[in-house]
Amino acid sequence: MAARIRKDDMVMVRSGDDSGKTGKVLAVYPDKNQVLVEGINIKWKHIRRSEKNRRGGRIEKPAPFPLSKVQPIDTATNKGCRVRFVVRDGQKHRVAAKTGTDLGVVGRA
Repeated sequence: MAARIRKDDMVMVRSGDDSGKTGKVLAVYPDKNQVLVEGINIKWKHIRRSEKNRRGGRIEKPAPFPLSKVQPIDTATNKGCRVRFVVRDGQKHRVAAKTGTDLGVVGRA
């Protein structure tokens, strides 16, 4: 299956508590259908005191959430867009459905 969303893409959250926010994709987990986005779905992680971490405490870190809740951002309109695939010069490209803006190369056709 071709990847509609890839690492380092800018995406917009479509639903949930962070709806409307944008961020950069840090990781995609296709086997779990999840994505990790910078600054979105922040959770607290409690750290126990140890030799390495003498104080312990809490840290904030982004948690993965469903891939279906995000949409890539079209650079032409700066809004979320649907992705279509087009073959050009023997390479498969991701293209914004409405404007036709190229979102990057996927691989060989």
